[in-house]
Amino acid sequence: MGKFGLQFKATLENVTNVRPLGDDFRWFLKLKCGNCGEISDKWQYVTLVESAPLKGGRGSASMVQKCKLCGRENSIDILGDTITPYKAEDSERFKTMVQFECRGLEPVDFQPQDWTDYDEKVSESVGIYEVTHQFIKC
Repeated sequence: MGKFGLQFKATLENVTNVRPLGDDFRWFLKLKCGNCGEISDKWQYVTLVESAPLKGGRGSASMVQKCKLCGRENSIDILGDTITPYKAEDSERFKTMVQFECRGLEPVDFQPQDWTDYDEKVSESVGIYEVTHQFIKC
């Protein structure tokens, strides 16, 4: 069992903060089995509102899955109290936005996207650019 932090880094233009909106926010991840090393080929998502029971009645997690290659049951749980907004003053620096408790797997990739728009009220462009990320062991 281990905890992994998702660190986010971006350039913010006229944006005060970036944060997940609502408990149904989808964190899109690629996951690696700790037993055989198999990495999921498709993006998988976890949310705070979805929960699945762990084998043997040991509680629940945001997602429970069997590895396609070795058949081991693995799980990942979002630690909701660790979710932190990425603020304008964090711009261009890595900051941990969320932590995941993982059993038998680890996150290896996250799917962020650049976002741009135009704020008609103040006649300025707004955007989130140069988005990068990394995972750290907590």
